[in-house]
Amino acid sequence: MSWLHRHDEYHKQRHVPEEIMTNPAADEPSDYNSQIIKEFRANQGRVGGMWTDTTLILLHHLGARSGIERVTPVACSPQGAGRFAIWAANGGAPTHPNWYYNLKAHPKITVEVGDQTFTVLAQELDDTARGELWPKLVAEWPKPVAGSPDLGAAQAATTRQFPVFILTRQD
Repeated sequence: MSWLHRHDEYHKQRHVPEEIMTNPAADEPSDYNSQIIKEFRANQGRVGGMWTDTTLILLHHLGARSGIERVTPVACSPQGAGRFAIWAANGGAPTHPNWYYNLKAHPKITVEVGDQTFTVLAQELDDTARGELWPKLVAEWPKPVAGSPDLGAAQAATTRQFPVFILTRQD
């Protein structure tokens, strides 16, 4: 079975229109994200390279202003009981990623984890809750794979505090 046929079958089963995957915001690295999304879906959520042994999650989020659905791969930390922590590091950039604003405007989203798709509620942690979880997240990153992001070093290199969200499964 060709990749294209598997891809079409996947989208028929998930009822995910193709245009969702290919409509990144103007400043998103569409080719890179598209390749990650393709590999994620072809391998039940597993991605290689610097993302080997990393739990990735695909966020289906609505544009805060445009209302257009976008799909963004992000690293996450499973927290048990259908909860996942994600952080808005944006590669250490001085600004939050676009998905941060989208989750603030539309916190009930769909995610893909492994081969499952479900609804979650995204809640940004306040300073106290973030302070309790942050050391654990920093200890998990970097992953022992060459090129993998070092969360603590990225945070130390910017004055912006990386927001942390908990995504809680809703079903």
